[in-house]
Amino acid sequence: HAALALITHVVMFSNALSRTAPTLSTSTTSFSAPKASRGTKARRSLSIVAAAPNLPFDPREYRRELGKSSQYSRKFLNDEEAASKMTNDGISYSKTGLVAEMKANGFTYERDGLTFKLADAYGFCWGVERAVQMAYEARKQFPESKLWITNEIIHNPTVNERLSEMGVNFIEETSGEKDFSGVNAGEVVILPAFGASVHEMKFLADKGANIVDTTCPWVSKVWNAVDTHKRKEFTSIIHGKYSHEETVATASFATTYLVVKDMKEANYVRDYILNGGNKAEFLEKFKHAMSENFDPDTDLDGVGIANQTTMLKGETEALGKLFQQTMMEKFGVENVDKHFIVMDTICDATQERQDAMYKLVDDKPDIMLVVGGFNSSNTSHLQEISEDKKIPSYWVDTAERLDPASNTITHKLAHGELVTTEAWLPNRPVTIGITSGASTPDKVVEDVIDVVFATKSALQSAVSR
Repeated sequence: HAALALITHVVMFSNALSRTAPTLSTSTTSFSAPKASRGTKARRSLSIVAAAPNLPFDPREYRRELGKSSQYSRKFLNDEEAASKMTNDGISYSKTGLVAEMKANGFTYERDGLTFKLADAYGFCWGVERAVQMAYEARKQFPESKLWITNEIIHNPTVNERLSEMGVNFIEETSGEKDFSGVNAGEVVILPAFGASVHEMKFLADKGANIVDTTCPWVSKVWNAVDTHKRKEFTSIIHGKYSHEETVATASFATTYLVVKDMKEANYVRDYILNGGNKAEFLEKFKHAMSENFDPDTDLDGVGIANQTTMLKGETEALGKLFQQTMMEKFGVENVDKHFIVMDTICDATQERQDAMYKLVDDKPDIMLVVGGFNSSNTSHLQEISEDKKIPSYWVDTAERLDPASNTITHKLAHGELVTTEAWLPNRPVTIGITSGASTPDKVVEDVIDVVFATKSALQSAVSR
């Protein structure tokens, strides 16, 4: 996904969208469906009516109307059987394992000269647990139907492997484009926790698919903020990574947007707003991270701030203050509200895990272990916090990245490099801080700790020989 251009995702369905949206102004469009399976209610057809000819497609209104259809569900059933299966599959919170024991004992565990300190906020967040359970519930609710996920349900290989074992299919990508050709009417398509673009929603609805939307409510909150920007005719400045699925989805709800990755890029945009600059250079720099026909000379007079929910809280706040100050300088303090808006869209779970990580690294452990999917943005920022504190830090996605016999660990750095470190665990008493990303089940953390103890045992055996 790293090289995936945002515009590719958004434009993929634009032909279908532009063909259908204008014609809806004078008639309704109904999506037929096969006969409902036994035990499920018959679906009413979905009707979408546009307001008037020549008006642009309204993503929020479309999603609202889609939500009224029995073709679409975002209901969390809180099914006990599904929750129990998740626990049995190791895709849940630890209730009796080592992580549960650590939580009951001040987030600490000592043995064989190793002291583990667990962050006091870590691992599975509410939105992720909800999304995964909804996928389990969908399998139970549609036992005879073919199930698809438009992407990984969450960014964790263990969870996605379990879903694959349950017969859930994953939409494949080729050259940066998703291949939906295998999806047929009446089949079930699950939208992941980080959302899907409104173009994908419409495309799937047009195919007659049943849609189970597990989008985290915090992500939906960002979409509402972007819609507010649009209605004020402001450009949405989205703090995020343009190729990340959540940012792709958020951008699809905007009319005009610019995706800014970090403060360096934000300051570049600030300088252009205040002083102008080389327009061709600007457009080249953000060619994958802006809306179609974006014009920096006219589209930056009014801006609203939104964010990918997994970004660093402090950086999102700093970015918002930077653009507020920019608008004050350009238009005057008294006019700032006419040119700038910001809403609180920082995810609580992301913030809590980052705050806990800062607290943990302030205690200066000898080593940090960060556990989470290698394509998990929120996990990368936990690793970044540790690296910034100059603590030896190892980000692994599974316990298989550690080899007890050779005392080696294959791990990822915050900015993407995959490296192997030899003799990573010293044969002396050490304190190891450990945390996990918001998409990581406790069982994966426990498996990593088990291998660390196995490594320690191998080191001691080697010395005694």
